[in-house]
Amino acid sequence: QVQLVESGGGLVQAGGSLRLSCAASGRPFSQYAMGWFRQAPGKEREFVSTVSWSGGTTYYGDSVKGRFAIPRDNAKNTVYLHMSSLKPEDTAVYYCAGARSGLAVLTREEYAYWGQGTQVTVSS
Repeated sequence: QVQLVESGGGLVQAGGSLRLSCAASGRPFSQYAMGWFRQAPGKEREFVSTVSWSGGTTYYGDSVKGRFAIPRDNAKNTVYLHMSSLKPEDTAVYYCAGARSGLAVLTREEYAYWGQGTQVTVSS
């Protein structure tokens, strides 16, 4: 089993930056890919970004491409989401997730483990 704990959410002004962290425990961290998803009120949970087990492959959702980055530190069992040039439409609960394999994947069904979520609010 894998336990995931997100941190770093909060309130930020539009144009600002924020870094989310997700600490993992349980199964060896380097065995699985990691992802970030988000869910705004009244909307479906959407894909934000993913990184392969080694950190060598990353994908981003179209709405965050060029503004977000997803580094991981396997020595610290942690994945990050660096968010910059934030917009009010980035406001959501952000969830980190552990994939079923080491490959970077984009769909929710490919993820077996989920954190509890952290709120990010971007004011205009």
